[in-house]
Amino acid sequence: MHDVIIIGAGSGGLSAASWCDELGLDTLVLEQAETVGGQLLSIYNPIENYLGLSAANGQELLQRFATGIDEADFDLWTNVVVENVDLRTRRIRLMSGEELQSISIIIATGVRRRKAGILGEDEFVGRGIIESGTRDAQLFAGKDVCVIGGGDAAAENALLLAEVCPTVTVVHRGKALRARREFVERLQSSHCVTVFKEATVQRILGSEQIDAVEILRAGAIKPFQMAVGGVLIRVGVEPNTELFRDQLQLDARGYIIANGDCETSVKNVFAIGDVSSPMAPTISGATGAGATAAKVIGFRLTRQ
Repeated sequence: MHDVIIIGAGSGGLSAASWCDELGLDTLVLEQAETVGGQLLSIYNPIENYLGLSAANGQELLQRFATGIDEADFDLWTNVVVENVDLRTRRIRLMSGEELQSISIIIATGVRRRKAGILGEDEFVGRGIIESGTRDAQLFAGKDVCVIGGGDAAAENALLLAEVCPTVTVVHRGKALRARREFVERLQSSHCVTVFKEATVQRILGSEQIDAVEILRAGAIKPFQMAVGGVLIRVGVEPNTELFRDQLQLDARGYIIANGDCETSVKNVFAIGDVSSPMAPTISGATGAGATAAKVIGFRLTRQ
């Protein structure tokens, strides 16, 4: 019996674990990946809005977090898969068959990038699918590329690729881009960026590498093909809540609903970080929520 089991070892989960240790709680952190960090590992741009710290990317910020985490006393299991969770009894079964139980659970499972559902999207991973405009810019320098999406992430990556690519075509299904005004204005002023609104990419084509995309514009009867050497997809994210969907209250998009104490609709079950913050998915918010959940749990346990 643990005091706390934390599911997920991103910035929120690690913050919660550190605070739980400071409060003297018997804490176990479960992480499905081989290493900790969560979304931090997918941030390739400079981080300049975390109070008191700046970092070249998420990996560097994680290394700074690790300085304090390494000194904390909590159990961390990586490369483990949670098969089933009974939130009301706080029982967890791992894919290995091992069963765990705790007084409290903190859900810090984060989000994942949403797939576009396009033919060829999975087939060409590593063969022309661009992971990041920052990380992969030089790999695609000199190539024409396509960016799918219309939000901040799509626009920012398109601008980064426009610095090294002859042409960047942004394909967005909506009538207007959702990106912030400064990004939209920069896209409009770029001589090598073309934006197709009310359009969708139907297929990604190629043999060994991506050769083209098939685009269908609104009102058109047939799609047309455009030669490109790379495709970057940014169509939003979705919460990792499959394990909990029938057990606690979620919003319309599947995010966990939590109160000001980070507690969910199930007593002694808390949710922190991006999995419960659809409007403000930030590193600062995740680490702060981790501290809040730990403090609430610690207060309750000392009152028992």
